[in-house]
Amino acid sequence: MSTVVLTIGPAHTLRQAARLMSARRVGAAVVLDPDAGGVGILTERDILNSVGAGQDPDREPAHLHTTTDVVFAAPGWTLEDAARAMTRGGFRHLIVLDDREPVGVVSVRDIVRCWSSALGEAPAAPAGTVAA
Repeated sequence: MSTVVLTIGPAHTLRQAARLMSARRVGAAVVLDPDAGGVGILTERDILNSVGAGQDPDREPAHLHTTTDVVFAAPGWTLEDAARAMTRGGFRHLIVLDDREPVGVVSVRDIVRCWSSALGEAPAAPAGTVAA
């Protein structure tokens, strides 16, 4: 789990969200919107879909692209629990809540990294190279 939780408000534009996500090197932002029921998630794919549809990222507010029907994990979940929830729900990021507060985000990349390390796999070769 990444404990670097990027939180944004519902009025952030998609460009603002993308800049923050890029600067923090994360693929999702937790959207805190007390007026709409609390916690949602905005992912890089949500931004990509909006731009691909010709929408202006400087005008599109995050709340119009936020997933609010979110499955949350508890801090005690195992990687298997997280992977099972992601597979069942068809999503790649899982917000971890502790007493209704976001404390982390688990991504598919986090799971693969942990399982790969546990198997003793060598780190991946840099992009554009072929491992021997």
